[in-house]
Amino acid sequence: MADIFERRLANLGPLGQYSDKVHGYFAFPYLEGEIGPRMKFHGKQMLNWSLNNYLGLANHPEVRKADAEAAAEWGMAAPMGARMMSGQTPYHEALERQLADFVEKEDAFLLNFGYQGVMSTIEAIVDYKDIIVYDAESHACLIDGIRLHKAKLGKYFTFKHNDMESLEKNLQRATKLADEQGGGVLVITEGVFGMSGNIGKLDEIVALKQKYNFRLLVDDAHGFGTMGKNGSGVAEHLGVQAGVDLHFSTFAKSMASIGGFIAGPKAIIQYLRYNMRSQTYAKSLPMPLVLGAMKRLELVRTQPELRENLWNIVRAVQNGLRERGFDIGTTQSPVTPVFLHGQYDGSVVTQLVADLRENLGIFCSIVVYPVVPKGVIMLRIIPTAVHTLADVEETLDAFDIIQEKLTKGEYANKGFADVSKTAV
Repeated sequence: MADIFERRLANLGPLGQYSDKVHGYFAFPYLEGEIGPRMKFHGKQMLNWSLNNYLGLANHPEVRKADAEAAAEWGMAAPMGARMMSGQTPYHEALERQLADFVEKEDAFLLNFGYQGVMSTIEAIVDYKDIIVYDAESHACLIDGIRLHKAKLGKYFTFKHNDMESLEKNLQRATKLADEQGGGVLVITEGVFGMSGNIGKLDEIVALKQKYNFRLLVDDAHGFGTMGKNGSGVAEHLGVQAGVDLHFSTFAKSMASIGGFIAGPKAIIQYLRYNMRSQTYAKSLPMPLVLGAMKRLELVRTQPELRENLWNIVRAVQNGLRERGFDIGTTQSPVTPVFLHGQYDGSVVTQLVADLRENLGIFCSIVVYPVVPKGVIMLRIIPTAVHTLADVEETLDAFDIIQEKLTKGEYANKGFADVSKTAV
């Protein structure tokens, strides 16, 4: 019989195999100082494009004040226990009503963490007779939730990313199978896809309800606060809020906090309250996070200039990159991927990133295989409302420099970048 630990250590995974070379710099990096466009990385000031602080709420003075006052009054322990047992408060319920109203749903349920919350939502809403149909580029939290499906293998189908012909073919297969076993169909997709920046074709998916009987769950983590006239998300942006049956979002993006929510019909949300294991058996969301979320939601609703500032920066970044010949894909949201194409190996990536950080003072996320195809480097820029047009110009100039060096092969044949001298 094999030892479990030995088996794991024999295959560290596509990223883990490089952990001894990348940890603390390329992966699990240290960012220090006040959250914002300028932070310290390994002792150096960086222009930071790697935080999901879309509206700049992380250090908004009203937010900081609300967080501090709530922590002083309640501490981080209150309320103690799971909400079903002893952790229920009028504040939790009030926040749920406010969230439901904002996304135009009958009710909402607070989640301690977005990732575990949406996983648990999927697990609770389908049973062994039901069929799931989901977008191929769905976030890991959705994939993990789908894996919790009580049915045996083969009870979920994947449709090509944003491909309505593929979705319809899979809806036909799912409908046939669901009819045979007396189940239903759940379609899962995203509002904004966090890597490509594409928005889900929610309007076209909702239109398919005229031909097929299914329910729609949308993860709008990146759309909540950034998309739509009032900022409630992609469904509002496309005018199909009523067609989305379950709206999920996290507080970890535009709200700059921890937690999340699921919103939908009152009876279904009540069902979820009593059947979601990740919430039933978990401590209630601490009071400072609840009261802090209320303040954040208030600002999202009452200060549209935050979203306007964000989109000014988004347009400047994306138009500037396109004008300088960079491939940013088909993004329709603030998420801004920059694709660099060629036969690049892992060592080239580390040389490029180290140059970008050490010599040009730019910090942004780097995405490599298996998230993107082999031979592609993706730099992901997350614009925020607190960046400036000067920040944009500085970044565009830096990207011109790395593109020229990459084209000339200056990053090749150097092996992994030695960042040991930069370590703190």
